[in-house]
Parts: sequence; structure tokens; C-alpha cells
Amino acid sequence: MTDSLLLIEDEKNLLSVIKLNLEMEGYAVTAFDNGETAWQKFSGPRYSLIILDVMLPGMDGFELCRNIRKVDKHTPILFLTARGDAEDRINGLKLGADDYLVKPFHLEELLLRVKALLRRSSALPEKEKEEYAFGGNTINFLNYEIQTARGIKHQLSKREVELLKLLIEHTNEVVPRDLILEKVWGYETIPSTRTVDNYIVSFRKYFEEDPKNPRYFHSIRGVGYKFTAN
Repeated sequence: MTDSLLLIEDEKNLLSVIKLNLEMEGYAVTAFDNGETAWQKFSGPRYSLIILDVMLPGMDGFELCRNIRKVDKHTPILFLTARGDAEDRINGLKLGADDYLVKPFHLEELLLRVKALLRRSSALPEKEKEEYAFGGNTINFLNYEIQTARGIKHQLSKREVELLKLLIEHTNEVVPRDLILEKVWGYETIPSTRTVDNYIVSFRKYFEEDPKNPRYFHSIRGVGYKFTAN
């Protein structure tokens, strides 16, 4: 199935170049050069990925992202903007964006980031992305409940669910600690390395047959953490 992308960029020449290259990669692209128009035409989670400029006429990208996240929690959003200072990047991520690429950029880097976001989003099931199962364990992302392979049900915290979701989106990849801070803690409360380790220890207790010899949840010393599905 062809991935459908939504592109909102007010620089018409850049819009045409990006759209053409995405289409050459096999994507179906719907493009707008105005934030207000894009929002009026937006009809919920029908796209595989949204690429969004920040400085847009009609409605800026931050407001548009906020509005999209009210009706669509899951479609990946990639900000593409000249506003590259740390405050803007953090604001974009807090509003629900999944990635942030600063202009000027290399076109090949944009295409690689698009592919990576699409790959990660497909790691969770399509039906509302509400459940994920592995090794006889089931996670429900809507009610924060798990059922383990041993038949035990347990209620998770919101932060536990967010960390699980991030690790699963990056299945078989090492997730750097900095990315965990951005996505799960949002820079509001900076945890110690031990705090994140404690979450991984809890996951092992919930899901692993032998927590001392983990099959699914791994700590990569000095780098980050990894979830292995098989």
C-alpha cells in the first residue's frame, strides 16, 4: 500500500521540490502552502506522515500541530523549519511532533527521516494502535493495562506506557537516553540514569520469564535501552 503524506510548506519552490522528490520515492503527497487551508481540509488520521513548516500564513505550524493532535494522536509529524533554536525544538516536541529538521537541510536526510518515521509508526498495530502483543504478553495503550504471559494483570502508570511505546516503536534499535528524555520526560523533570534503569527493571519483572537474563528489555551501557521482539 502506498503511504500517503501531508506536506505543508509556504515556500512554493521548496514545496514543489520536496513534493516531487517524495513522489519519486513512491509516496502519494497532498500539499498546501497555508496553515489555515491545511487545517480546513484536514479530515482526521488518514495520512501516514505529516511534514509541517512552522512559519506558515493563516495558522502557524505550532498551532496546526496542536490542533492535529486533538483529533489524531498517532500519525507521525515532522517539523521542517528555519526556526532551529532549542526553545522552538522543545516546544515542537512538547506539542506532539516526532521529529524536527532545521533548514537548510540535505534532501537525502529528509527522505531518510521520512522512512524512519514511517517504519517506527508501523511497529504498532493499525487498529487504533491500542494493543501490542509479544511473547504471550499484551499491552493496552488506552487503558494502561497489561496482561503477562503468566496470566497476571497489572495497571501501568502513564510514564511507563509512554516509555514502553517509545521502545516498541524502535524495536530492535538502541534508543538513546536523550531521546527518552525528549519523548517521555519532555525536559520538564530530568531523571537520573538510575531512574530510567528502574523502569527497565520493572518491565523485566512484568514481562520477562527470567528478569536476570532478559530476553526483551536490555540496557546498553553508556548508550541507552533496547526492546527486542524476538
